[in-house]
Amino acid sequence: MTASTPRRTAAKSRIAAVGAIAVAGTMLLTACGDQTKSGNNNSGSTKSSAAADLLPPEIKAKGVIKVGSDIAYPPVEFKDKSGKTVGIDPDLGAALGKELGVTFKFENGTFDTLITGLRSKRYDLAMSAMTDTKDRQEGIDSDTKKKVGEGVDFVDYFTAGVSIYTRKGDDQGIKTWADLCGKKIAVQRGTVSHDLAKSESKKCTGGKKIAMETFDNDLEAQTRLRSGGADAVSSDFPVAAYAVKTSGGGKDFQLVGEQVEAAPYGIAVAKGNDQLAKAVQAALDAIIKNGEYGKIIAKWGVEAGAVTEAKLNGGS
Repeated sequence: MTASTPRRTAAKSRIAAVGAIAVAGTMLLTACGDQTKSGNNNSGSTKSSAAADLLPPEIKAKGVIKVGSDIAYPPVEFKDKSGKTVGIDPDLGAALGKELGVTFKFENGTFDTLITGLRSKRYDLAMSAMTDTKDRQEGIDSDTKKKVGEGVDFVDYFTAGVSIYTRKGDDQGIKTWADLCGKKIAVQRGTVSHDLAKSESKKCTGGKKIAMETFDNDLEAQTRLRSGGADAVSSDFPVAAYAVKTSGGGKDFQLVGEQVEAAPYGIAVAKGNDQLAKAVQAALDAIIKNGEYGKIIAKWGVEAGAVTEAKLNGGS
């Protein structure tokens, strides 16, 4: 959920991932990385790994890492039909927890409050398809460019761009962001899609701005589009592709144009928690090297966004 601060460098489309994610859509109901309603079903590990040795003593003692997440963003994180939390992030959290010898407990929160939750120590980490950007690292508001907080550090774990989708068979000529001038787009509040819509609207001519309707989560934006209340929705590519594949059995929506502005998703850590950030970075590197990361990414059909190393603050 690429949020608050637009990506600054456009990237080539990862259209090759569409087919992979489409295949993954048929696997989601049987995903093996499920969590209980109260949190991750990973019970942790008693082994001492290099990554576990880096954990802050107070987290080691608790045996739990509290993870803030907006659990309404399939296939990254969402509730399955039984109410369990599933998706790419929960599965990766379980693997990271095993490496660190602790349990990753996912706690639901509104996306645009997750960083505040880190600052208030409600969460130890935020893991919710959050884009690593310089503004967010430095605590800069993307609209005003004023400093509003201490910022956060990111351990980058995936790469994704932004896509547009419309009702199936009714694209109204929308292929690029410029085509949205004079039309209405539904987006999740505080995301890169929201920021991109605002910046692209400023480029529109002839008084035809992009009308925007914002929602607490992406599923609400999809409902608005489905009902005809918007002309298009924009969200991260994995989420858009999943919605196109699964909504109405694939009959509701269609992707239009190319994915743009690919950037890293990061696991957010409050500034000053260097030891925790290093531990998570080491654990991510470990599961990349031992193959667990690749298995999870392949299970969800999003190999095109895989990373080969855990970078700290690699966003721009």
